[in-house]
Amino acid sequence: MQLTPHVTAIQTDLAAAASLGDEATAEAARRLADALGSSLQLRLLELLGEAALDVTSQLPSGHVEVRLAGREPQLVVVVEPEEAAEPQPTGDDASARITLRLAEALKAAIEKAADREQVSTNTWIVRTLMRALDSRPPRVRTGNRLQGFAQS
Repeated sequence: MQLTPHVTAIQTDLAAAASLGDEATAEAARRLADALGSSLQLRLLELLGEAALDVTSQLPSGHVEVRLAGREPQLVVVVEPEEAAEPQPTGDDASARITLRLAEALKAAIEKAADREQVSTNTWIVRTLMRALDSRPPRVRTGNRLQGFAQS
């Protein structure tokens, strides 16, 4: 992915808008556009980082990284190995029922999460409860984590 053409286009747009003024205004805008080149590149990289975080939060597993090759960014999807299948309750345990009252917004969020993982709402709730009761420390996924590396 090349950012340079986008930075150049923004600089050209700024110069074109300034050309509507007198020669001194056009010259000042040209200098300003040249000075803003690095800042524009950095802002576009920050935007890509935010986009990667947003897409990562929508993935059922894995994450998106922004990697730099020289000055050019690359968006890379990193697939994390799936965890071992959660043990399903057997025998009479699977037939136990409870009544659970939820706020409508929470119910909708649970259904959306189950749809993302392509499982039933019941299966999603059972898995989530089993993970919460598991003795291992929970796997925490933060929405503002950004990973990657620079490559020259």
